[in-house]
Formats: sequence, structure tokens, C-alpha cells
Amino acid sequence: QVQLVESGGGLVQPGGSPRLSCAASGSTLAYHATGWFRQAPGKEREGVSCINRSDGSTVYVDFVRGRFTISRDNAKNTVYLQMNSLKPEDTDVYFCAGDSALYCSDNVLPGDFGSWGQGTQVTVSS
Repeated sequence: QVQLVESGGGLVQPGGSPRLSCAASGSTLAYHATGWFRQAPGKEREGVSCINRSDGSTVYVDFVRGRFTISRDNAKNTVYLQMNSLKPEDTDVYFCAGDSALYCSDNVLPGDFGSWGQGTQVTVSS
């Protein structure tokens, strides 16, 4: 089973452009669909974006399309989430997740994924 570790979060000013990383060990991310999710305290975890295994095709949910970009570096066994034009409402804990049997759905559903990282906090504030 793949193990995932997120990094790259922190305090960001509105309009900022951090890049989150999801580093994998124990398996190859190129063989997994990998998703990014976010969750605020007291709220359900929601999908943000997903990148498919093999062909690397991508899915974005509506509220991040055009602002966030998901990508994968097979040599580093890492998936990234480039976040641009951040808003205070993007403040959340961001998680990555992988699943070797999955093809990304349009809604990027958390329940579809079997392996999760511990999350990284992103706080958008001036």
C-alpha cells in the first residue's frame, strides 16, 4: 500500500501561489489515481482535483478550475498541487490520497480513495 506525505502548506497572503507536494513511498504513484482534498473544522472533506494513473489525465472541481493545477513527477514519485490566486475561503487542511484501482471521477469523491496522507494546513490571511 502506498504511503503519502504532504508538504508545502503554511500561512499565505491572499492572492498567493503556494505549491503543495504529495510524496509517495511503498508504491509508484504512476500506478495510482491521486487526488487532492481539503477539509475545514466541522465540515466534510471535499475533493479538489485528481490525476489519473498512466495517462495523467486530470479532473478539477468547479471552485478551483482555472486556479489550481495538479501534476505528477514520476521520477520523484510525487504529485503536486499548484495553487494560484488564493482566497481566504481556501483556508483548510489539504490532504492527498491514492488508489491503484481507481479512475478519477468528475466529483473527486473522498470515499473512493484507500490511502491517505496526514494533511497539511493552508491558511490564507493577510
